[in-house]
Amino acid sequence: MKKSIYQFLFAAAGSLMLTTSSCNKKLEEHPYTVFTKDYFKTTEGWQNAIYALYSGMRYNFGPEGATGIGVDGTDEFTYGEQPRNGAGGTADYLTLGNYTLDFANGAIQTPWNRNYSNINLANAVVDFASFVNLPDAVKAPKLGEARFLRAQYYMLLVQQFGAVPVDLGSGDLKFNEQPYQGFNRLPVNEILVKNYNAIIEDLIFASQNLPDKRSEKAFNLSKAAAFHLLAKAYIHRGYSAAKQPDDFNKAYAAATEVINNPAKYGVALQANYADVHKPGNDYNSEILYAVERIPGNNIANEVGDPGSIGGSKGIDANNDFVGDYTSVRAPLNSSSTQPVSTRTPTYGRPIRRFCPTKWLYETAFADKDNDSRYDGSFRTVYMASVTGGGFTADKDTAFILAKTDRIADSLNGIKPAGARLVPYRVISPSEFYIISGSTDATATRNMYPSLSKYEDPAKLAANDQGGRPFVVSKFSELYLLAAEAALKAGHPDDAVTYINVLKLRAASRAGLSSTEIQTRYNRIKVNSVAEITLDFILDERTRELCGETSRWPDLAVRGVLVDRVKKNNPDGAARIQSFHMLRPIPKGQLDAVADDDKAKYQNPGYN
Repeated sequence: MKKSIYQFLFAAAGSLMLTTSSCNKKLEEHPYTVFTKDYFKTTEGWQNAIYALYSGMRYNFGPEGATGIGVDGTDEFTYGEQPRNGAGGTADYLTLGNYTLDFANGAIQTPWNRNYSNINLANAVVDFASFVNLPDAVKAPKLGEARFLRAQYYMLLVQQFGAVPVDLGSGDLKFNEQPYQGFNRLPVNEILVKNYNAIIEDLIFASQNLPDKRSEKAFNLSKAAAFHLLAKAYIHRGYSAAKQPDDFNKAYAAATEVINNPAKYGVALQANYADVHKPGNDYNSEILYAVERIPGNNIANEVGDPGSIGGSKGIDANNDFVGDYTSVRAPLNSSSTQPVSTRTPTYGRPIRRFCPTKWLYETAFADKDNDSRYDGSFRTVYMASVTGGGFTADKDTAFILAKTDRIADSLNGIKPAGARLVPYRVISPSEFYIISGSTDATATRNMYPSLSKYEDPAKLAANDQGGRPFVVSKFSELYLLAAEAALKAGHPDDAVTYINVLKLRAASRAGLSSTEIQTRYNRIKVNSVAEITLDFILDERTRELCGETSRWPDLAVRGVLVDRVKKNNPDGAARIQSFHMLRPIPKGQLDAVADDDKAKYQNPGYN
């Protein structure tokens, strides 16, 4: 019998004891423990199940596939020079980016398979909580963790696939331990209502029962994270067929609860945007929830991690956005010297999976001087990693990526004596892959501004996956959610206030005086409520959250994916259609359904 994704497989564990005698030696097995569902009724088993729910999130935030379905084929990012073939030979990220994907695409199958096993585990935690011998004051926060994580797993599925089953074979939100070949997805509109009701009910419980604050050096869940996801859930539902009249008002209330009480919830914006994702500052007060790894990413210590690119628990995103800095030659290509030819842990593996679109560089980040978020998101300066050809490793600048062609022309200028103004190479935007246009067959997609948010200098080797916590939610996004909710609820003047909080922080850079910051802020702030539109807020989300793997659902859930891809991403524009605002239900799932009419379960357009 085929097994569907809903079957929960219990781990079997045993202990081996070696015994010896003077006459002979033999191995005797003494199995001390066999795990059944009764294990979850014990204090130890129940708590370990919650730990497992935290661990399962590592497949959703950081690996290549999870990164790909979050950024590829959007207005922000397209596929780079090496878009990686999946296990079936399909160029997974190429097809995500140009919208030729089918229901066998590996990047969409992993979250489906992984998330449902974790949802079923969360159901077990909730179902068996009454059997666990813990005081209510201890049990309630832990149950809040499980229900938050169940809501997060469901949100990740719903924003990609639309309606998904809440009945895994034993009833709605009930733990199922038996093989099940049904697929309770129909009727779609009714199931979508159930999805959002379940998500929101779980998050309300979490916002009432989790601790007010998270630990200083661990991303255990807190009320701030719950309110953040609750605000997002209301907004997502407000754009969906399951919408309720008060969704945006409730989203506003959830977001402003934290904004108005930062001390209570232990949150605060960092003074400078660049500090939010700065290595060594991973547990700062702006980050509400992040998915943790083992520091230094000693992959051998990641239990259950296969260690392969694309399917593991590590942070492939650390390398996925990196251009080929090793191929850049000395000034004006007049030398064979490649001053960064040796890869470094900080710069990472130049694997070139995803690269920025022209729109991202030229329009979203048009103002790179007054707004610090471009510099806080991308690496544009590289130090030499080898000594030779006039460069000293770790001392000399090897090359920079200029912000404008004019700056590059100026820095590349020749003095009358024939000496260059600067000794390192200056690459102009007109040399970036993207400026020549993605329809240009000569474009190499090889070197471009590389996202720096996931850089990890503590990696054991340059090619390793990252080991830093992967940010899932930030206090800054609550301002964006509050602004959007205010706009949709009919009081956009409040949106001006919340957007300008982020604009003021964006104007700040280390070393600037208050007068200089104010001058920069005056150049980028919102001056009129007439400026506040959904498109404006989406642009602001890019500036604040660029590359943080939420862009595809941001656009799809709001129904603007097709329009913005057609306008801003030539790779996707030619083929994207309205049905692409949902992903196809994976082939593996449909193959497991005991129904000859499998097509009725598939999202429209993929049959």
